[in-house]
Amino acid sequence: MKLHTYPSPNFNDRRHGGSPDMVVLHYTAMASAEAALARLASPDHEVSAHYLIDPQGRIWAMVAEEMRAWHAGVAAWGGVDDVNSHSIGIEIQNDGSTSFQAAQMSSVEWLLRDISERWRITPERVLGHSDVAPARKSDPGRWFDWLRLARAGLAAWPDGVLSGCPVDRAEFMLCAERVGYRGEFRDVLTAVRLRFCPWAVGLPLRGADVAIVKAAAAQFPCIDGENFTS
Repeated sequence: MKLHTYPSPNFNDRRHGGSPDMVVLHYTAMASAEAALARLASPDHEVSAHYLIDPQGRIWAMVAEEMRAWHAGVAAWGGVDDVNSHSIGIEIQNDGSTSFQAAQMSSVEWLLRDISERWRITPERVLGHSDVAPARKSDPGRWFDWLRLARAGLAAWPDGVLSGCPVDRAEFMLCAERVGYRGEFRDVLTAVRLRFCPWAVGLPLRGADVAIVKAAAAQFPCIDGENFTS
């Protein structure tokens, strides 16, 4: 697939001195891809991403993968406090209220497979902005097709989720933390639902919510080690 270039000056060195070990997906929340490109390349705004995918599926390369783009902001996952230093950021043109285009999703799959193979990034390290910044962000949002990526082997999805789990807030938080989520209960609950059951909203906590994170914690717990420290 052809890559288009739109260089951004908004980057620096990865602070942990290593290679990227996660990918973070975003939606732009802007009116057009052109507006998003301009914002991500503006030195006045101090934001950027490694890639942007427009509605037609065109992929714009903006920051070299070896460098630290400024896409995640204040974010954490497991033992990683500087997500920007550990991740490759992909912006997808979408305002957050509509479905993603088929051409976009095809390009997301192609790009994720390419990145993951080159950097040996595992499916459980492909995350949404809402996963790593649950108190602040909701992208890529409820319309993003995480299950499609999981079926392609590009993102994690728990298998064999049990129904009828007791509604236990402490167990929910413990399992969510084992997966990698960090934050307050309501923020983490919202983030988990955005990822795995996007049409569930509000309180109270459900047995289904506990079942999802319990299965996820058993199948792909966040592993913090030499390669994953901040």
